[in-house]
Amino acid sequence: MLGARFRPDVHNRRRLDEHRGATPAETLARFRAVVGARTAPSGHTPAYLGEVVVHVQDVRRPLGIARTPAVAALTPVAEFYAARDFAVASRTVSAGLRLAADDGPFAAGDGPLVTGSTLALVMVMAGRAAYLDDLDGPGVAVLRERLAAA
Repeated sequence: MLGARFRPDVHNRRRLDEHRGATPAETLARFRAVVGARTAPSGHTPAYLGEVVVHVQDVRRPLGIARTPAVAALTPVAEFYAARDFAVASRTVSAGLRLAADDGPFAAGDGPLVTGSTLALVMVMAGRAAYLDDLDGPGVAVLRERLAAA
């Protein structure tokens, strides 16, 4: 990211070019070869799991392919997102609000309540306004304003 001057689009394009094969089949083979890899650029595993969850949902939801990841996998992502801004401004989005999952143990923050599935909370913390309608509580209006301004 430093080499791309903190421009995610430049960084992502460079990284994709680095891993792209000469043909689509070669690219697919390269990605399949690392499916089982257990390495990450830092020790923030929930951040990288969040990247997978968020971007998979970015594809699935518009295509109408419903699937909810396990709450046990989503909870560390929600906790990480509520605690700090990393790849997304998740802590900033949720600041001053009480987030509480209605399908698992995740809860964080103080302020007007926002309830919903752990997945919906994660996706909204990641800036995905499409999931606002999946949430309830007086804090939803605050989230709606914040995401509209972003």
